[in-house]
Amino acid sequence: MSTEPEALTTNEEGSDSTALRVIGWFSVGMAVAALGIVVGREIRSRYKFSKRTPYDFYANAGERPLSEFGVGV
Repeated sequence: MSTEPEALTTNEEGSDSTALRVIGWFSVGMAVAALGIVVGREIRSRYKFSKRTPYDFYANAGERPLSEFGVGV
């Protein structure tokens, strides 16, 4: 056995580079997926809000608020 350090071969350097490239692309894909989920949720909530009918605004018109009857001294 020799005491001299062995130089990295091109095969070992390539596997390190490939692993880092795979990790990088995976993290980019996860970031894009997370952004898509957030944007999709926001679009869906806006769509559901704009789909309301005029009758939805008066749905509780017949109910009286309960806070008026317990305030007196």
